[in-house]
Order: sequence, then C-alpha cells, then structure tokens
Amino acid sequence: MSRVLVTGAYRGIGAACALAFARQGARVALADIHLPQDTAAAAQAAGAAEVASLTCDVSDEQSVAALGQSIDSAFGGLDVLVHCAGIIHEAPLLQTPIADFDRVIAVNLRGSFLIGQMAIGRMTGSADNPARAILIASDMAYYGRETFSPYAASKHGVLGLVRSWAKEFAPRILVNAICPGPIDTEMLGAANMSAEWRARELAIPLARFGQADEMAALALFLAGDGGRYFTGQGIGPNGGSIMP
Repeated sequence: MSRVLVTGAYRGIGAACALAFARQGARVALADIHLPQDTAAAAQAAGAAEVASLTCDVSDEQSVAALGQSIDSAFGGLDVLVHCAGIIHEAPLLQTPIADFDRVIAVNLRGSFLIGQMAIGRMTGSADNPARAILIASDMAYYGRETFSPYAASKHGVLGLVRSWAKEFAPRILVNAICPGPIDTEMLGAANMSAEWRARELAIPLARFGQADEMAALALFLAGDGGRYFTGQGIGPNGGSIMP
C-alpha cells in the first residue's frame, strides 16, 4: 500500500491531492506550515489507510529534517511525494524588496530542494516498481510574466530540479512536475493577485479557471500504472495558457 507525502496539504491543490490519494486507500502524511487537521479528518473519512497530520516550514532545513523523522516513525519510508507547498507574489520589479524575492525563492525553490532531498532519500523504488516524486511548478515557469518575476524564476528552478533528479534516479524513481495554469484556489485571490491579473488569467482558450481536483487527478495518474513511462516532464494542465 502506497505511503504518500503531500506538502501544502492545508488547502488548495495540496488538500485535493491528499483526498485523492486517501480515496485510493493510501497511507498519507499531510504537511503544511499550518497543521492540516481539517484535511486529515477529511482524508480519514475518505478511506485513507492511515493519516499523519504534520507541520513543516519547507524553507527551513531543521523543520524538513523533523518532518522526515516523523515520516520514518509513522511509515518507515515513502513511495510517493506530491510537493504542493508554495507561495506567490505580485509586484513590479522596481518595487520588489529583496526580502520578498528571498522569501519566494526560499519557499518555492529552496523548499522544493529540501523536501525533494528528504523524500527521495526515503524512497526504495525499483525499475519494476518505481517510486514517484511529483512537484508542482507553474505555466509561468515557461513564459514568465511581468510583475511576477520572483515567482516565475522560482518555478523555472523547480523544473531544473525535476529534470536533474529524473536523470539521477532513473529508473527506480520517476520525477515529474505538474505545471498548472490558473487554478481556482486562494492563491488566485485578491490577497495575492490583482483584479487585473485575475481577469487576464481568463484570457485563455478554455476561458475558465482550473479546479484543484483536476490537478489531483493528474497527480494520481503520474503516481499510478499509467505514469510509468513519464520522467523529467513538466506536464501542463493549463486550459491552453501555454502550448509548448
């Protein structure tokens, strides 16, 4: 039975992924900077074989190390990582304090490195039964966007990690990125993005926001038998925002 770690599990894509794996009867460890108790209760009700609800600041080395120790105690290892923890920041370059840049890079890129290092070190997959590491990037990793340069840069860096790890750990661990377009979560809310940019997010061929459940369905696919020939890929459920 799969042992799954989902970060950013408090809400949004992370919570949706946690519930999707719970419905498959997985053993799920849920981590977030806020204790994801509500998601854990929902995962238990959805059919998870076991649930661990944990706090973690993904940008902090000691916090990630403590998360690894908790996973060792609860599960004794990992089969699947779904790393969803991340933040977004909108500001013109000339009005972006270096502290804001550092925070975005710390959470999105350093956090991906630390979580990936911790999780992959606990995976014992094989060529016949590979473990899976799935990281959430963004469509902005490909095309950039004015007033979002720290975020776009951080997510481009995530793709660099994914491609490097895919080569380093093949064939026993498959490493891929999900690169969402505009998804209807709190990250697209007024606290993080201007009304102008929310409107521009809808100027895509499908003319709607994606749903967190649609991202979770892709994570399930990548973690399952259908995803056995994918590694080093950035897969874009984006409504047509970018067509690489």
